[in-house]
Amino acid sequence: MKTIFLSILLAFSSWFSSCKESEVMEQTPVQKTEKDLLVSAEKLTTIPAAGLKEIANSNGRSELAALIKYDVDVYRLVYLTQYNGQEIKASGLMVVPLRMTGSAPILSAHHGTTFDQKYAPSNFQVTSLTGFEPFGAAGYLTLVPDFIGYGVSKQILHPYYDVKHSGTAVVDMIKAGKSFFKKNNIKSSDQLFLAGYSEGGYVTLATQKEIEEHPEHGLTVTASGAGAGGYDLENMLAMVLSGKNYEYPANLAFILQAYNKTYNWNRPLTDFFQEPYATRIQELIDGTRTSSSINSALAKDPAKLFNPTFLAALRGNGEQALKDALKRNSLKNWVPKSPTRLYHGTADIMVPYDNTVSTYNAMKAANAPNLKFVTIPGGGHGSSLEPMIKDLIPWMEGMRNM
Repeated sequence: MKTIFLSILLAFSSWFSSCKESEVMEQTPVQKTEKDLLVSAEKLTTIPAAGLKEIANSNGRSELAALIKYDVDVYRLVYLTQYNGQEIKASGLMVVPLRMTGSAPILSAHHGTTFDQKYAPSNFQVTSLTGFEPFGAAGYLTLVPDFIGYGVSKQILHPYYDVKHSGTAVVDMIKAGKSFFKKNNIKSSDQLFLAGYSEGGYVTLATQKEIEEHPEHGLTVTASGAGAGGYDLENMLAMVLSGKNYEYPANLAFILQAYNKTYNWNRPLTDFFQEPYATRIQELIDGTRTSSSINSALAKDPAKLFNPTFLAALRGNGEQALKDALKRNSLKNWVPKSPTRLYHGTADIMVPYDNTVSTYNAMKAANAPNLKFVTIPGGGHGSSLEPMIKDLIPWMEGMRNM
């Protein structure tokens, strides 16, 4: 998901007040119980509510347009987080509603799989929106993490579908955002909403898991909405081993390359892939190409894409490190405590519908409270996002403290 509301705003250029400045922080000392993770907040632009309302309506999001009340300031936020035990800088987009009289809830919103660095949320352009700005205009202090491997951390290969890095990078941005709000007298409530689609759905649950299992973060999830994420990675492995063609081989190449790097396996890619694909993948996943261009350069048939020895080991007792990693990073056997909704289209062929079915069934069997599965009949991976948003907005608004 590159955008929720991918929009060309040239027609609305008069509505935009673009600027580049570093936000002036108040000098009043802040009482801290832990390290301040905020590095910097650079104001990028101000977007009037009228422009966002028009865009939401033109994209068929009347339910969101009706909630838009506030002009917003848009920032690039840089903060500290951890990658393999080392402190690094990460980044993301922050949207702050202006002239609110009361305290605003925080929304952490998570994007889908991204191969091209230019689509990182913090690479904000006034000619297109990330899609989450209207939530800021509806009164949510909105945080959109780039994720590790994008923005200021682009020198690192994104730890794709790694549960710990997915969760902590978001939690640390939330903490940095809260630090910014406090230093700048922006009133934030204790309410925290999480939402995301595709990889962002996985990141949403990974973040919720990190918060719920570690109360020392000092955060509580009010509600969490996750759409079409690959929560059950063992289920995804079974799909590969079924031998059926998979139309999105870039995702498979990405996760193997990410695990190989993140866990320091440092194996040659020929261990996993046949030539010419083993050589191509290093060049293809370089942060400059789109998913469609990568998919078109790779075999859709697993028997042609993967090294036969590798496939045989996966079907047998080999490749235990990979199998363990997939199990460890799966969310199927975790039990969410906060109100949670899972969304998935029944016709999704990128992340199969059965992935959420198996996850939901396992969570319900473990007595997950306040968990709902919203099925989207006939929905594909792209077309199911809009129905999710239409259900998610009134649900979140119903839980919001006014």
